[in-house]
Amino acid sequence: MNLSGVLVVAKPEWREQVVESLNALEGVEVHQVDADTGRIVVVQEAADIHAEIDGLKRIKALPHVIMAEMVYHYIGEDDKVYEGLPAELQDDREGSDACVVPPYLNS
Repeated sequence: MNLSGVLVVAKPEWREQVVESLNALEGVEVHQVDADTGRIVVVQEAADIHAEIDGLKRIKALPHVIMAEMVYHYIGEDDKVYEGLPAELQDDREGSDACVVPPYLNS
């Protein structure tokens, strides 16, 4: 089982709808909401890292979500051996061992 902490940001006027959408997702639980800023702290439970990444993609695709990023990750009892980062987390520039950095963090 993998657990991840995800920070979700929505415009404050859409906060309630986003919280409802998050609570409707399997394995997702809303833990904290800042009504003034639209920041929402979510915990996601997933079977493995690939399901965890897919869940994060589903969160990012929800209507009115401005940003969603994993800020904490815990792997528990994952019997699969990973030789490296999953492809969706790798920087695909030749010779790079770095993780993908969201574009808005590069500016």
